[in-house]
Amino acid sequence: IMDRSMKITIGETTLTATLEDNSSAKALVEKLKEGDLTLDLADFGNMEKVGGLGFSLPRNDKQIRTQAGDLILYQGDAFVIYYDTNSWNFTRLGKIDDVTSEELKEILGNGDVTVVLSLN
Repeated sequence: IMDRSMKITIGETTLTATLEDNSSAKALVEKLKEGDLTLDLADFGNMEKVGGLGFSLPRNDKQIRTQAGDLILYQGDAFVIYYDTNSWNFTRLGKIDDVTSEELKEILGNGDVTVVLSLN
């Protein structure tokens, strides 16, 4: 059975996320087995942090209304952390566990942020 848990480290804070059961999340886990991923994310639209993965993952796009903490794959090769709501056609990779929109905004801060994705 697939390990559906991933860690996201932002500065001094480490969050845990539960991954979706889809081919996109499975492919991300396979990548993370090779080593941690460090991503530079830029703020976009006062609702999300987004950055390129540097590789493509399979897409399972559908119309989704995002919530704070949603981890999204955009156009197959961009990783997005939502801290507010949006409705769009994209792939849900997972969701950060036990974090409010306010907490997440504080952790992510203003502007660009570096995050590290890793397996437990």
